[in-house]
Amino acid sequence: MFSKRMILVAVVIVLVAVNVILLTITGKHSQAPSGLGRGVLVIVAPFQKQFSAFFHSVKDIWNQYFFLVSSAKENQSLKKALGQSLQQLNRYRETELANDRLRHLLGFEEEIPRPMIAAQVVGKDPSDWSKTIIVDKGTAGGVRQGAPVVIPEGIVGVVVEASGRYAKVLLLTDPNSAVDALVQHTRARGIVKGGGADYCLFDYVLRKHEISVGDIVVSSGLDGVFPKGLRVGRISEIVRQNAGIFQKVSVTPYVDFDILEEVFVISEPADEGLPGES
Repeated sequence: MFSKRMILVAVVIVLVAVNVILLTITGKHSQAPSGLGRGVLVIVAPFQKQFSAFFHSVKDIWNQYFFLVSSAKENQSLKKALGQSLQQLNRYRETELANDRLRHLLGFEEEIPRPMIAAQVVGKDPSDWSKTIIVDKGTAGGVRQGAPVVIPEGIVGVVVEASGRYAKVLLLTDPNSAVDALVQHTRARGIVKGGGADYCLFDYVLRKHEISVGDIVVSSGLDGVFPKGLRVGRISEIVRQNAGIFQKVSVTPYVDFDILEEVFVISEPADEGLPGES
């Protein structure tokens, strides 16, 4: 059996042959043919008409094909250029945001009397029972174990391990952390400990002290780790139990640990020497 493609090719060949015959017959006469010529013309004319329509249809399809191919290539090129522009714009945006954060950090650095070491967060502990981060500064950069870590918003944590180039920071929200703190307004004192999630517990706050939800909690400076007056968080819940001498207080940290990117490690103050020494 003949395929449809073969039949189509045969029809095209016949139409072309008939058209050539018609042109040959009519081309020999300056006037319209008569007799056999007219008979041939009557028979061939419909075929010539169909052939002309078919030829123009094929020509249109061919032109449209090349137009679509050209448009597809142009579209692909434009998409590539758009993707490169979006990537460049995103890099500019990231640079702008980084500059804003660094200006914020530099302004905060001027407020702290002790030297500070800027570091970037390069890793986070994904486990639920340990709240730590890794920063890209270690003992080679002046970071020591036990150094407090802060940002302008508040206390981040404390360095628990330090190698030559990296250091591990125990976050404020870790259950093993502890900061001696006080309520800024009433000066009620207690110990802020990590709650294991996104909050902290403010332990050992005496019931006799008047505190309120929304009060600011700052470091007292009495633990020998954090300088006095650094922001810890804001009181979010108070439960005054019927028995006991302490209140049950929850504190929400000012630091958003999920988006932490840069930190400051507070180093030891420089030795100024004794008076009279040269």
